[in-house]
Amino acid sequence: MSLLVVGLSHRTAPVGVLERAALTGQTPTRLLHDAAASATVGEAALVNTCNRIELYADVDKFHAGVAELSQLLAGHSGVDLDELTPHLYVHYEDRAVHHLFSVACGLDSMVVGEGQILGQLRDALARAQEEHTAGRGLNELFQQALRVGKRAHSETGIDKAGQSLVTFGLEQVAAGAGPIAGKRALVVGAGSMSSLAAATLARAGVTDLLVANRTPARAERLVEILGGAARVLDFAKVPQALADVDLVISCTGAAGTVIDAPAVAAALASRTAARPLAFLDLAMPRDVDHTVRDLDGALLVDLETLSHAHAATPGAGDVDAVSGIVADEVTAFGQAQRAARIAPTVVALRAMASEVVSGELARLTSRLPDLDERSRAEISQTVRRVVDKLLHAPTVKVKQLAAEPGGASYAEALRELFDLDPAAVHAVSGTPIGAQAGSSIPPGGVPAAQAALAPPAGASAPPAGATR
Repeated sequence: MSLLVVGLSHRTAPVGVLERAALTGQTPTRLLHDAAASATVGEAALVNTCNRIELYADVDKFHAGVAELSQLLAGHSGVDLDELTPHLYVHYEDRAVHHLFSVACGLDSMVVGEGQILGQLRDALARAQEEHTAGRGLNELFQQALRVGKRAHSETGIDKAGQSLVTFGLEQVAAGAGPIAGKRALVVGAGSMSSLAAATLARAGVTDLLVANRTPARAERLVEILGGAARVLDFAKVPQALADVDLVISCTGAAGTVIDAPAVAAALASRTAARPLAFLDLAMPRDVDHTVRDLDGALLVDLETLSHAHAATPGAGDVDAVSGIVADEVTAFGQAQRAARIAPTVVALRAMASEVVSGELARLTSRLPDLDERSRAEISQTVRRVVDKLLHAPTVKVKQLAAEPGGASYAEALRELFDLDPAAVHAVSGTPIGAQAGSSIPPGGVPAAQAALAPPAGASAPPAGATR
């Protein structure tokens, strides 16, 4: 497997570009299918969140894969390729694994250490499985990324350094509009982010909580989950409700503005409360018209605001510990893949040796038909023992060498030296990989077919359109 990731995120693209590139509706599904149908792609998965869009693919050619995935992202996002390219990043093989593991641990999140990304990666894998665009390679890779993320959160204090985007956003709202407790709040949307927002508001002690969604059944389900701590609001009545609440959190999948400036201005004019009307917009593209921030009496905190606010936040000491975990896991994962790649060759070599021994013993039997059973058994055991001893040292050594970068050449040399039939090698599925020391890779966790002969983990591949 040659893993390639092409994407853009809050680290490489301004909010304006992310907003225009946002994939909504059925676009992510169409992008997945188009990627998997490409001649250069074997498998594909898409991570699509409010602040990142990343295509992961098993490709047979690096440059062709970069060009194809970049064009697909541009075509489906509607942003011209020339404009999109400067904001794209590219990671290949071990570097791509390092990037995904870092994302899973929350190291690449807008709010470092947040755990919500694990659910988003799980959703990305589930979608790729449902659409049949992810095979064994990407499935194992994403499952391992989820294990690494869980390990980082359980073995370090990264949770203390990180918060959910909702919590961080509410802190910014509280800084400008006073404590959340006692406010009347409205949540627009009923997806995972909106559900987290509603639950967080309920715990924070809001006095009244409304939930509005274009699909009423989803809003009703969320209210039911909250156990009566909220009420359903007709989505069509959101503009009128603005006059009666103090805080609005919006995170829908709408392609356009959900709350416009005129509606907010009208609500502000009819409000009797002296407190400002605060908006926390966690959607991409924006749900709340960005000009709302210019209205007197309104406070708007959106992803762009949060990006700037978090950039000034000091990092936590546990970030270094998590970085170490990621580096160790990438090394173990790469070694496991490379070692697994040579397993079919070793198995094929031993199978060939066994066939040679069996053939020679059969020839011995035909030449010495009067040989008694005890002597025949002793000769058979001796010959097999000699062959096993001759093969033991080179096969153990080649497995060790194959685990290092560039180890594929040893498998090729073994096949050439012993004139192994390629069909016999490919027919072998490979042997299970046991747990690696210091790693969360479970026995059998990485398929033998997965092999990434890559540069050192953590290094960055060239940007889209650049020379590798």
